[in-house]
Amino acid sequence: MLGAERRSQIMSEVRRNGAASVVDLATALGVSEMTVRRDIEQLATEGLVDRVRGGATTPRLPDRAELGFPNQARRLLAEKRAIARRAAILVEPGMSVGLSGGTTTWTLAQELRAIPELTIVTNSLPVADVFARPDRADEPYTQTVVLTGGVRTPSDALVGPVAVRAIESLHCDVVFLGVRGIDLQAGLTTSNLLEAETNRAFVGAGRRSVVLADHSKWGAVGLTTIVDLREVDHLVMDDDVAEDVETTLRAQFGEVWLAPVASASASADDDRIDA
Repeated sequence: MLGAERRSQIMSEVRRNGAASVVDLATALGVSEMTVRRDIEQLATEGLVDRVRGGATTPRLPDRAELGFPNQARRLLAEKRAIARRAAILVEPGMSVGLSGGTTTWTLAQELRAIPELTIVTNSLPVADVFARPDRADEPYTQTVVLTGGVRTPSDALVGPVAVRAIESLHCDVVFLGVRGIDLQAGLTTSNLLEAETNRAFVGAGRRSVVLADHSKWGAVGLTTIVDLREVDHLVMDDDVAEDVETTLRAQFGEVWLAPVASASASADDDRIDA
């Protein structure tokens, strides 16, 4: 069994039961307890589980204020790049595109800069900054940005009644939504009550709604529900998920795309070399 597959099964077991012991995991996987401990250590480093004495538990969801937007953006960067590149296929020149707050939607925004004549509707200050006018006079500027207004959150999203009213008055060809968690019972969740209302308005404003979420969001539950899983059309996630998780997701969403992380990781390495 490959290490990635083994770690995916460990995460599935932890998310299913809330916790798992090293002894039980080693027996179920047919490997040594030392191997399981190393896997748990790697998963904990990536923030996918919390390591505890004798095993692992589901990770505590930190407040966004704890992490800060720059730190969030660096977490699972290859996965976010893979998701963004796959999701960008859904966008064509001339579209009106809604982008909620979040680091994965911010990563997608960087992919969309190359697509001309877009109208970007967003409640995210970092996303709006991605589409700022170019410094060079000879570089074309073809996107229009509609920033909703509202109350600023620690992660620089604008939320609340002003943002909701602005979004409800608009109609987007497609909206992309970042979330804190995806759960069969809780649905799509976030940790901010006002942000939930704002994201709910985004779903209603889009002809097509697309959730962008890395694999760590599966089984995580934030404070409040945005919408049920079946209320959105499409999920784009990285491919680091177990087969049973993929089957479950495909049963819940109208369409599921799993973006290969390996190509995004290679591209990220090339970017660092070129830099």
